Amino acid sequence: MTQSKVQQDRLDKLAKIRELGVDPYGQKFEGQGAAVAVRAKFEAIDPKLPVGEKTTDSVRVAGRIMLYRDIGKLIFMTHHDASGKIQVALSKRELAEKDWNLGRLLDLGDLIGVDGPMGLTKTGELTVWGRSLTLLAKSLVPPPEKWHGLTDVELRYRQRYVDLFANPDVAAVFKKRSAIIDHFRRYLADRGFLEVETPMMQAQYGGAAAKPFTTHHNALDIDLFMRISPELYLKRLLVGGLERVFEINRNFRNEGISTRHNPEFTMMELYQAYGDYEDMMSLTENLVATAAEAVCGSTKLPFGNTELDFAPPWRRATYAELLREYAEVDMFDMPAVRAAAKARGIEEAKLADEVVINNLFEATVEPHLVGPIFVKDYPAALCPLTRRDPKDPRLALRFEAYVARMEIANAYTELNDPAVQEANFRQQLKGQEETMAVMDEDFVNALQHGMPPAGGLGIGIDRVIMLLTNSASIRDVILFPLMRPEAKGEVRTEKDEANA
Repeated sequence: MTQSKVQQDRLDKLAKIRELGVDPYGQKFEGQGAAVAVRAKFEAIDPKLPVGEKTTDSVRVAGRIMLYRDIGKLIFMTHHDASGKIQVALSKRELAEKDWNLGRLLDLGDLIGVDGPMGLTKTGELTVWGRSLTLLAKSLVPPPEKWHGLTDVELRYRQRYVDLFANPDVAAVFKKRSAIIDHFRRYLADRGFLEVETPMMQAQYGGAAAKPFTTHHNALDIDLFMRISPELYLKRLLVGGLERVFEINRNFRNEGISTRHNPEFTMMELYQAYGDYEDMMSLTENLVATAAEAVCGSTKLPFGNTELDFAPPWRRATYAELLREYAEVDMFDMPAVRAAAKARGIEEAKLADEVVINNLFEATVEPHLVGPIFVKDYPAALCPLTRRDPKDPRLALRFEAYVARMEIANAYTELNDPAVQEANFRQQLKGQEETMAVMDEDFVNALQHGMPPAGGLGIGIDRVIMLLTNSASIRDVILFPLMRPEAKGEVRTEKDEANA
């Protein structure tokens, strides 16, 4: 039967259902038990019921039909809800005629509610024997027959609603995502951190080096930017006396799409007054390790072909040490750095020293950072918001945490000297006169009121979820990743999207 004939068959059944006097959509159905709870209730029955007998108490279940077998006077269905699956059976002898006729018009994907006792079939399968049947939503499009075998990942991302109900493993990832974020919130709250919300639309963007999305506010007739970072607003809260703050929310960066990048992504950013980047290292490794243990059952977890061990302490290594180890150059020997870059085909002639250093680091060091590892003490010129090392002002008191060659966290000992911050901003803006970037003078003004010394940390939530759920692509852990609008008749692949 072709797709159009299948859908026409369902439309015909919908018409017959209406002829029965049944509303196929929107009926209320309360008091249902989750499949897992129904199983637990049955297992608690003592003594166990013999095969063929039924409980005296009824249960109430609601969910989607994923398997349907009509064998004459009996209909067996595998019924899925958010907690799992359970078998439901309808008997012509035990149902009202209207309900039986309705049962014969059901299809895979339909949402139903059933009331009835429990019992075991001859094969030992726990079954809810329907005494009444309620249609909750008629599905007009059949679910995919072999969704697990599909290789078209683009279709799964575009139709996440189907992906979730057809693939229990996918739903499990997003349940873990929710549990991990909840763990982070509780962990920080238990340590005196206050969850806050800061603007997503900003008159001036800052806190990171990234291209923003722009929008326009009609009533005020001003252009605004979707934030690339909440950093400068969270630091204002430190000035205001909120000594430990965090935010879990969206950032927006008008940049590329790949298996590790989505233009809209979730960050957790936090600031701790009177702390430094060493405190942030301890906080990072303990946050991730305790989440792995609490949600995934262990600090040792697979990621692809690698086993990762998140148990603290994580390795700590300086940027300079790693550059010597893998590029065999001294970070501040610029002739040697440029020669090493040139030998590897890295553009260097027209770039600033710090950019060449970082490009060489990305090419030679990052491929080896399986970790977990903290890379600390970055070149100061790369870090305009970071306090310098008082022993060597060429270095910034900053770290990035890497796991499986991915950066998952970035942290500083925060700069709180307003004069130095203003000078850094002005240096950063040189050569950007034709862009929309301007100095955030209000932030400098806030620093002039006095910001306590602090440690600041940003954690990429999506990437952490990837690691803890063994997900190869960031799109596997974002419910609705950004996709190019699909032209009619066009089929695109994830590779196409990444190269767009």
